[in-house]
Amino acid sequence: MAVKWIGGHSSSVLCLNANTEGLVASGAEKGELTLWDGGGTPAGQLQLPEADDVTSVVFSPQCPTRLYASHGETISLLDVRSLKEPVEHFHVNEEEINCLAVNEADSFLAAADDSGAIKIMDLEKKKVIRSLRHSNICSSVVFRPQRPQSLVSCGLDMQVVLWNLQKARPLWTTNLQDCETDGLQSAGQFFNPPLAHSLSVASCGNVFGCGAQDGKVRIFRVTGSKFEQELEFQGHSLGVSQVLFMPEAYWLLTGGNDGKVLLWDVSSDVAKPQKSPAKSQQRRKAQTPASTRKNGKLTKVASDEQARILPKLTIEHGEKVNWILCTEIKGSKRVLVADQSSSVSLYLLAEP
Repeated sequence: MAVKWIGGHSSSVLCLNANTEGLVASGAEKGELTLWDGGGTPAGQLQLPEADDVTSVVFSPQCPTRLYASHGETISLLDVRSLKEPVEHFHVNEEEINCLAVNEADSFLAAADDSGAIKIMDLEKKKVIRSLRHSNICSSVVFRPQRPQSLVSCGLDMQVVLWNLQKARPLWTTNLQDCETDGLQSAGQFFNPPLAHSLSVASCGNVFGCGAQDGKVRIFRVTGSKFEQELEFQGHSLGVSQVLFMPEAYWLLTGGNDGKVLLWDVSSDVAKPQKSPAKSQQRRKAQTPASTRKNGKLTKVASDEQARILPKLTIEHGEKVNWILCTEIKGSKRVLVADQSSSVSLYLLAEP
């Protein structure tokens, strides 16, 4: 049963983030931004200018009182100790921003927008040092832990891209349509293409997950200047709107348009000695499409390996998931879920 945090918003909550001290920030439609204490009481509220939707909020990894929020084409820097007017505004994107990311060193900020652009700001110099680009809406961007100049992005062009800030061009690009095993497209692929919605990188920095519109979750491993797919499984009956690696090993949370939040353990598949490219290719061929779905139900399993990839926990949230967050509150891990409502839902997450 979910605990509801209410009273912070009047519109649909779109994004969540938490700092190292347990303070949670939520952004909503119409420019609403709220801070929450661990008990679910609003600790501060702000109406951002122009009433543009607050699409992403991210705390500084080095300074927990510093919060970045995107609304429209604007990035606002806020001081959570005094949540009044923004400390500073940055106008570096030409279209609505979908996702913000700050690297661990707190030196670079990435802002991905509807034009497909990813603007990289040097936070010390307060200027754009790189402009990267997808051919369609860029939906998610994330820096890799322990690698302050390396980041991964994805978009509605179905591309997943590895970047290094020392280069203006991608190091490696994969089209999710090309990831279909043996080049075969699943039934309905043309009507439900794998538009990429969300990314999350594991704490090791070398493994990342991607959620897409076709309901599938794909796990990739970075090797040097490229990456390859390690695993693919049907995560949800509708689009996967959110993926989130937990700090512990390789536990992955996913949220979907089907109203479910699922917890997966992919450690047995990714926490292995690295294979040669030839063996990896053979392994991918062995991972034939695990199932077909008819009327939203699993009807066929074609691989023992895929068949065992089942969620360790299923949360029947019931509403389309906009954002998921995992943070420790009162000594226990909680999953926070933002959806189409004006409240934030909390679920106690049992220890794996």
